[in-house]
Parts: sequence; C-alpha cells; structure tokens
Amino acid sequence: MAKPALKAALLSPQRVLGDHPLLVVGPSLGTSSILWNRVASLLGNDYDVVAWDLPGHGVSPAATETFDVAALADAVVDLIDSIAPGEVFHYAGVSLGGTVGLQLGIKHGERLKSLSVQNSGAKISTPEAWLERAETVRAQGTPVMIQGSAKRWFAPGFMEREPEFSSRLLHSLRDADRFSYAFCCEALAAFDVRQELGSIRVPTQVIAGALDEVSTPAMAEEVAAGITAGGGTATGLTVEGISHLAPAEAPGHVADLMRSLMAWAESRAAAK
Repeated sequence: MAKPALKAALLSPQRVLGDHPLLVVGPSLGTSSILWNRVASLLGNDYDVVAWDLPGHGVSPAATETFDVAALADAVVDLIDSIAPGEVFHYAGVSLGGTVGLQLGIKHGERLKSLSVQNSGAKISTPEAWLERAETVRAQGTPVMIQGSAKRWFAPGFMEREPEFSSRLLHSLRDADRFSYAFCCEALAAFDVRQELGSIRVPTQVIAGALDEVSTPAMAEEVAAGITAGGGTATGLTVEGISHLAPAEAPGHVADLMRSLMAWAESRAAAK
C-alpha cells in the first residue's frame, strides 16, 4: 500500500529543534493543525510541537491513491525523519490521528516516548458507515459533512462560546480535498487493531469525551484494557463536558494530562 505524502507545521516557537523534547500531534478527519493550536501554546515553551496534516487537509498534498492507517503511520515516521532523523518522540492524536498513534505503538514503538490517544478507538464505527460516507463526499464534496460534523465534534454550547475557533475548524473541513477525505474514510473502514493492542509497550493514556458518541468512553477503556492485558501501561480517562475534539474543547485539561504523561515517561526512561 502506497505511503501518502504528509507535511508538518511547527506549532511551538521558532528555535533550533533538539533542545526540547519532541511532541508530534495528529489531527482528526476533516481538521488540520489548527486543532492543536491551543494545546501547543500551553506546551510549546517546554516541547517542540510538530503537527502533521492528513492528505488533502491543511498543508499536506492531496492523495492520488488509497492508503491504510499503517501507511499513514509509516508516513509520519518518514516525515519526522525528514525533520529530526531517528528522533524518538512523544505522540498525541485525535480520532483518525489517534488510530495512527495506536499503529505507531504497534509497529514503531521504538520511536515513541509516550502515546496520548484522544477521542479514538481500536475500531471506530462500522466499515459500512465509513464506505457510505466516502461515497457521499466523493460525489458531493466535503461541505456536505459540515452540519453533521459540527454536531459530532462539539459539545452543546461550544460553538456559541467559541464562534471563531469552531468556525476555523469547520473551514478546515470545507477546504479539505474530497478525494483525500474519502480515502481517509476508507482507511478507517479497514482499521481494526483490537487484537494487536497487547503489543503496545509505550506509556499510553486514552482520553475520551464524556459526550462523544463517535469514540465513546467505553472504547477508550477497551483500548487501555487491551494494552494492559498484554503487559503494557495504559490509563483510560474521561473528560466531562466535551465531545469529539478534546484539544479544542478542553485545551488546558488536555495539556495538563499530556504534560503529566510525558513527564512520567521521561522520568521512567531516565531511571532505566
């Protein structure tokens, strides 16, 4: 399966990379690095925060052929190697970006220091639902998804409280390449790593939104349980009052959770 080309945006202050630990953050379907702006502003003094965009989203070029989540994970490693060759890094990803995190943990665990999987799961929804969405977007474009996505992404009241930020996120969806979006849907349709979670050895947190109907708290617990059953270290956490985009809806809380995970992982590695 072909690896898509990905591009990155630096969300922390401009400086020489390498003096701070590297944190790589991944987006949910239909969003871009904007999703991580607020968390990056809270963590950027202590971490080099690099966000990658999905094919045809944000700064990444459109995809011309199908890919799976494993190929996306490979492409993320290639992207990091082009910026900081061989560097080990902390990783956090939302929804599709979270599935990429799981795949990194399964296949590229030696590159990870810690893993924060947010609003995601080892299998999300059904293949039929994703394939149907892929066909709809191919035919009608990404704007057809805006109303449904707004309802799924944000807890009630968020768009009223944060009109500018929620509108920027929805513009990312509107501007995404329809064919690349459809390829992402097909990648999610084929994604199921429930049987492979036990191979993840990197310290992991799995964050769910209490109001998330796409990637539920039960799915987060399933991921954490699957990792610990294999001898790994994972914690499932539910954040009250948010839906499907934790870094956008609760940036302070998410940044604190990530900071404590990363600090613990660093101290554990230093003690070895």
